Amino acid sequence: MDETPSPPIEVPLSTLSPAALRGLVEEFASRDGTDYGRVERSLEEKVRDIMRQLERGEAKIFFDPESRAANIVLARG
Repeated sequence: MDETPSPPIEVPLSTLSPAALRGLVEEFASRDGTDYGRVERSLEEKVRDIMRQLERGEAKIFFDPESRAANIVLARG
């Protein structure tokens, strides 16, 4: 039986509690390999920037049913 993987599902910000959203954003901001340029920035600054991007629709949250993981991605222009 050939099962096609389920596509990622966009998660609206309004469906997450403030604590869940904050936890997801903090985890994303603290990942290894996340590049914020030459100047080192605090976790709080990174979280604030990502929250702004999410609120403006410049970034979106997706849930992958296959891996059962959520991720933040830049929105396509």
